[in-house]
Amino acid sequence: MSGGGTEASAGGEAAAGGGDKKRDSLGTAGSPAHLIIKDLGEIHSRLLDHRPVVQGETRYFVKEFEEKRGLREMRVLENLRNMIHETNEHTLPKCRETMQDNLNQVLQRLQAATDSVCRLQEREQERKKIYNDHLLANEKQRIIQWEDFLKEQHNKQAEMDEEHRKAMERLKEQYAEMEKDLAKFSTF
Repeated sequence: MSGGGTEASAGGEAAAGGGDKKRDSLGTAGSPAHLIIKDLGEIHSRLLDHRPVVQGETRYFVKEFEEKRGLREMRVLENLRNMIHETNEHTLPKCRETMQDNLNQVLQRLQAATDSVCRLQEREQERKKIYNDHLLANEKQRIIQWEDFLKEQHNKQAEMDEEHRKAMERLKEQYAEMEKDLAKFSTF
């Protein structure tokens, strides 16, 4: 496919066809074989050698790409610069002022809520303290009542034991009398 192979085959045919004379005649610039080889080289370079065309197209593409890209990047950078300037000059101060105002209101509300919660906690603690004191007083009262109940039960038990003892003595006396009476009647 290369031009060198074609030239070698043309030279080989010339060498095979004759002697040194033909070789010399092919080498001259005006000979028909030389012109054919030259034409074949031009045809070959135009049909198969695309390097110059490709290089030109590549240079054109790179030039267009870099110019368009450069302009696009310049526009993007300019837009970014404008956006940053707008943000720094207008948006951030507005946001800062709004945030300061709202934060002050939020802090005031938060402080009020904290105070309310503290008051509620204090009331709850006071109520729990009163409730616990009441429970302790009730518990002490129940303990006193229980001790009184136990003393009363002990006293009642002692009274019941005394009554039981007296009743037993009366019953013993009654039975003793009944036995005496029965002994009187049994002698009959």
